[in-house]
Amino acid sequence: MYVLNDKIKEKDMKWYFKVIAMIVLAAGIVSCKKDDMKYSDADVSAVENLYAPADGKSVKLLSSSSAALYFEWESALVADGGAAQYEVVFDKVDGDFSKPLYTVTSDNNGNSNGANISHKILNQVAAKAGIEPGTSGDVSWSVYSIRGMKRVLGKVKKVLNIKSLEGFADIPDELFITGEGTEGGEAITQALPFKLIGNGEYEIFTKLDAGKKYTFTDRKSADGRIFYSEDQTKLKESEVGSNTVTKTAIYRIRIDFNVATITYAEIKSMGVYFSPSGTVVLDLPYQGKGIWSATGIINFKQESWGRDQRYKFQMETVKAGKAETVQLGPTEPGLDVAPSGSDPSYFFVRILPNLSQWDDKWKFVDAVDGHPTKISMILQGDKDYTHAVVPN
Repeated sequence: MYVLNDKIKEKDMKWYFKVIAMIVLAAGIVSCKKDDMKYSDADVSAVENLYAPADGKSVKLLSSSSAALYFEWESALVADGGAAQYEVVFDKVDGDFSKPLYTVTSDNNGNSNGANISHKILNQVAAKAGIEPGTSGDVSWSVYSIRGMKRVLGKVKKVLNIKSLEGFADIPDELFITGEGTEGGEAITQALPFKLIGNGEYEIFTKLDAGKKYTFTDRKSADGRIFYSEDQTKLKESEVGSNTVTKTAIYRIRIDFNVATITYAEIKSMGVYFSPSGTVVLDLPYQGKGIWSATGIINFKQESWGRDQRYKFQMETVKAGKAETVQLGPTEPGLDVAPSGSDPSYFFVRILPNLSQWDDKWKFVDAVDGHPTKISMILQGDKDYTHAVVPN
């Protein structure tokens, strides 16, 4: 009986300690919640001194990805003795930071009273402030001190003079054209793609309607970056900017984000250039969305050694009011054989650096000679530039 009572007492003691542990755990949870509420509601002071950069400092932005400017300020005070978090905030010189141009969390996930801000970000700040690429302008900056839900703007602000990059520090990976003035219309999902032709360089062949707005964007969604040009020369970034042309026409548009430039060339005509005659023997009317096409008869030229069938393409353009002739030929320089097999790369197209009668040309297949043939030039941004030759 004595042993049994001891076992019962031992069992009761284990149950007792479990209850005590649960009470302690619950108290700890409640305590943590109270501490969290206390953390969130603690008052935080405004930053009173901005140490660096000095007021009125000028910074010339560099395109290097590692280039940065260090910002530092006096720590704020928190009522419960804890630490504040910080954000650097930029605005126009006459702004009050209620609608800032840009906000940057300080180093160490906001816990540091300093921030190493890249030139890439500062260039975006400059653009939002309306500072033209390659020029200088002033912005103001201050610091928010933060504790939980409390945010307090600093008591002081300073001016930073920024000489922006000639081009864009943040070059988009893709580029599209959209708007009522384009062939894709206003639906962003129908935006037409540019072709990446070099590091930061894009190109598109497309028709634009006079007087109707269009923009360039880096994605086919409503939250894409917007680019435009007021003078069809310098490229800008803005959420509200747009472009127009004065003449409805087919254009070759080239954009270089490295130097923030844009050029337009009106394409007056596209045709099949027959090397043996040194002339365009078949005009290709524009069909839309970067495609020119026509059906015609091409007769090869009889030579002592056989029938000459060499060809390329030629387009007539107007750029900055000046007429210019441009030829298009194979991507493989010196190509001088007829197509064999089904390799599509034979028909790939590039813009040739020089005009010539015999350099950089293809050869028609024998079935083209004297027979109706459909010939198409396809210059679209989401695929290799190419052409097609289909004898009937």
